[in-house]
Amino acid sequence: MALALPKPVFQAFTKQVQGHRQLDRATADAVAHAVRVWAMNKGATHFTHWFQPQTGTTAEKHDSFLTLKSHHVNGQEETYAIDAFSGGQLLQAEPDASSFPNGGIRSTFEARGYTIWDPVSPMFLRRGPHGTAVLYIPSVFISYNGEALDEKTILLRSSEVISNAAVGLLRVLGDNDTQRCTTTLGCEQEFFLIDRALYNLRPDLKITGRTLVGVPPPKHQQLEDHYFGQIPSRVLACIAEAEYELARIGVPVKTRHNEVAPNQFEVAPIFEEASVAVDHNLATMEVLHQVAHRHKLKVLFHEKPFKGVNGSGKHANWSISTDGGDNLLDPTSSPQTNHRFLLVLVSILDALYKHGDLLRASIASASNEHRLGANEAPPAIVSAFLGDHLSEVLNAIEEKRPVADFSQPHLKGVSVGGTTLDLKISSMPPISRDLTDRNRTSPFAFTGNKFEFRAVGSKQSPSFPVVLLNAAVAKSLQLVTEALKKAKGSKAAPSAEDILSVVRQFTASSKKVRFEGNGYSDEWVKEAEKRGLPNIKSVPIAIKQLLAPHNKILLTELGILSESELTSRYHILLEKYAKDLLIEANTLRSLIVNAVLPAAFTYRKELADSVNAQKSAGVDATPERKLLASLTKGSVELTSATEALEAVIAKVETLHEEAQGETAGKELPAAMEAVREKSDALERQIADKYWPLPKYTELLL
Repeated sequence: MALALPKPVFQAFTKQVQGHRQLDRATADAVAHAVRVWAMNKGATHFTHWFQPQTGTTAEKHDSFLTLKSHHVNGQEETYAIDAFSGGQLLQAEPDASSFPNGGIRSTFEARGYTIWDPVSPMFLRRGPHGTAVLYIPSVFISYNGEALDEKTILLRSSEVISNAAVGLLRVLGDNDTQRCTTTLGCEQEFFLIDRALYNLRPDLKITGRTLVGVPPPKHQQLEDHYFGQIPSRVLACIAEAEYELARIGVPVKTRHNEVAPNQFEVAPIFEEASVAVDHNLATMEVLHQVAHRHKLKVLFHEKPFKGVNGSGKHANWSISTDGGDNLLDPTSSPQTNHRFLLVLVSILDALYKHGDLLRASIASASNEHRLGANEAPPAIVSAFLGDHLSEVLNAIEEKRPVADFSQPHLKGVSVGGTTLDLKISSMPPISRDLTDRNRTSPFAFTGNKFEFRAVGSKQSPSFPVVLLNAAVAKSLQLVTEALKKAKGSKAAPSAEDILSVVRQFTASSKKVRFEGNGYSDEWVKEAEKRGLPNIKSVPIAIKQLLAPHNKILLTELGILSESELTSRYHILLEKYAKDLLIEANTLRSLIVNAVLPAAFTYRKELADSVNAQKSAGVDATPERKLLASLTKGSVELTSATEALEAVIAKVETLHEEAQGETAGKELPAAMEAVREKSDALERQIADKYWPLPKYTELLL
């Protein structure tokens, strides 16, 4: 952009990106012209405003640069084609707002909505067929009246709010240079890759993203030999091609590896500014999907596509940085004297303690519930893990005593905040040890210079969880700043004791949200209840926390969501939850009636014929007779369970809004699990040649 635009135009554009001024039409036209020339020189024929409706994915409509111009010569109209792209076309487009989830904000007869270019996120080109390309313009999506209908608008709002709150705290600490703070984000994307031909034979996978029936194979992840194992050559070829495609559009993928479950993998990027990181995560999912198709594979982003093995998450690594590049969550080698770090840290703990229910709402979905609370993902209780060292620092400050010495004399020495491990091998160098261990059972763990929000679902957009986290932390930063101003009094700058008194105050008030132990244990559930921490297991109840008075006040007073926008999101999430369960239930019913039971009946007839034939031949048919009796009993039980499921489906489909979501959550999963149990029992008995679906042994091994 700097090379393509005149210097004054580029400076005006830069100021807009930094939020210092609005983009005027002349500058927009100049930027649009430069972008069109650049894009067309690389084969682009179309452009699209790429936006993030509340569907968990992205949306796009392609328009060509082609424009017809007409003029009259000697009384005859002549029409010719030109390529054009105006500033107005760059800045704004108009999709149908009523056709996307809107929670009642837009009706069918109120269809107008707008997509507006987000200049903070870079435009990019996606390759198409026949050497063509499409120019992608990251955009926000709003209604005719200006309400946010997407995930990006509220993320940008929350980023400004937390920036202002963080800068306010830095001003009290004497930092007059920092003008802006940004939240940084890195999303570790987990997923499964399976053969596409087998995927196409599983209606449940195609419709719902997960297997609704199926028996785990004898060997899956018990030997713990898949994690960080050698990446299969077919998968490596797929991921490598995806990384190449992502590099071409500016997505900095850093890491790839096998995950715990068979056929499960992960890619992770270099951390970026949060709104850009969200764009890049969604682009990563799209590119993986397309590239996998070319390799005759299918990528599964569902949090729990296979029963009995680990599900997938999207670990959101979150921090705050200044425009000078300082990470406010860097504890340095001496966190006990790093006052800025301590104030930010206790602000985050305060946010988690006061609005843990809000963060729980941000990750609530029908698919993520299969993963949360299992021994593979954080529980539904929101808590923070700091590690022994930082816990000791906060405890020492609270108790007004010296911090314990964490160096270990029998090791070689101290290294940048942690200790140095001596491997007792002469050819190996000393290994630096971090300040904190990793606690993978914690939903919100400090991991050196950032927090890892581990409970985010693999298929959801990371935007909404980050929005609500930003909001909660911004409010707590404001409270900490007010407390620091009060402690400072009339002094020009707060003293060390002023700062420590505030740290002490917020450490004490938020102490209940800190937990250093095993988040998977039953003991923690009991302990959390004693502490008064919410353990919200129901998705409808979790979603309802959006409308809890303290959360509604938080989001509306900060200007991140209006009351109507917040209410609409509540209705969208609840409606989606009920629809997801109904889709799964109806898919399961269809699968049983059209595939599983017919297979059982066919095999039962084969056994009955075999029994009769052997009886006529005077041969003992006891094994076949026993299997036939068991198969008949299982078929009857499956039929009864399916009829019970049908009754629940009919009941849920007659309900609406809250009643439908609550009833669906209470009754459909249990009814579906009863059907699955009977179906899986039949799968264990029916011969392979009669079973109509690819089994786990084929899908995963």
